[in-house]
Amino acid sequence: MIIHRAFIREVLQTCTAVMAILFSIFLVTRLIGFLSEAVAGDIPLDHVFLLLLLKMMTYLDILVPLVLYISILLVMGRWARDNELTIISACGIGMQEFVRPVLVLFAIVGTMVAAFSLYISPLSAEVFQSIQHEHRSRSDTTGIIPGVFTETRTADGVYFVERYNRQTDVFFDIFFYNDNQGQDEIVIASSGYKTADEKTGDDFFVLNNGVQYRAMAGSSDYSMIDFENYAVRLKQHAANELRLPLKAKPTMDLLEDPDRAAIGELHWRIAKIAMLPVLMLFALSFSAVRYRKTRFPGMLAALLVYFGYSNVLGLVVALIRKGTVPPHLSLWIAHLVFFLLAMYMFRRRHLNLRLIPGLPG
Repeated sequence: MIIHRAFIREVLQTCTAVMAILFSIFLVTRLIGFLSEAVAGDIPLDHVFLLLLLKMMTYLDILVPLVLYISILLVMGRWARDNELTIISACGIGMQEFVRPVLVLFAIVGTMVAAFSLYISPLSAEVFQSIQHEHRSRSDTTGIIPGVFTETRTADGVYFVERYNRQTDVFFDIFFYNDNQGQDEIVIASSGYKTADEKTGDDFFVLNNGVQYRAMAGSSDYSMIDFENYAVRLKQHAANELRLPLKAKPTMDLLEDPDRAAIGELHWRIAKIAMLPVLMLFALSFSAVRYRKTRFPGMLAALLVYFGYSNVLGLVVALIRKGTVPPHLSLWIAHLVFFLLAMYMFRRRHLNLRLIPGLPG
């Protein structure tokens, strides 16, 4: 049917626009946060955009249902405002005729949400955690940013580099301060580079054409040494075992884990898929001809339903992880309650009745 194809096409087009807007907001806010962490040395500067992409992919399984929900509301709202729903209704086409294109959309979008929720998002979170863990386990020079004073992770030294040539991997105009058991050490060099000992595997920072000052704290005596080449052994940090959070664990591992928290995470991933058809029914229910002059009441009520639905699911998952409620049934009882509510509202909309008796709607 032409109406079905038009509905699917416009919803997918609106999804693209809404997703672009949400992604722009997400990218800007997260990029600022990642750049702040990179300046502090918590994450590698050259991996900022990779980490940003991974973080964005971990949220797609949550954002896509919301985007589809909003898109259906916007499309049906525009059709109501432009009197297209009135013409469709006059042709004898009721609200139940939109169930078929909604099922087609569920097959398309639901497959994508399932792929992200069950596989891609956990994998992205795992890679994200691995990059952060590797950075924290590497030597101090990985956090050096040209033009910024960088404190070592052990808080006993400070690095400063004026310039860095990425092509040659050489640092220029280097300042280094280190507190070595009460002895202050200051090294100033014109250039330097990082290298590794092939036999021991230790990392060294080789400084060229500089001077070294050493003095005991509280003493006026000091020593000064000019050098052409000076190698500083870089402190390596003990690599703790990488412990992945639940959201980063593969779905197959959750299936074999009897822990309540793992069971709650598994059901939460499946719930992101199951909530899609329920949200679609709610979106159709809030689409009304009487809202053609203003879409604010219907849109506000629809958003309140969405946030109420998602918050209830989040609360149930938290209770499952704490062991307060049964892990296998409680989340699906919440789904059933909202599904029955959506079916009730959809039936009243199909019969052109008020969504809530006694109230405008």
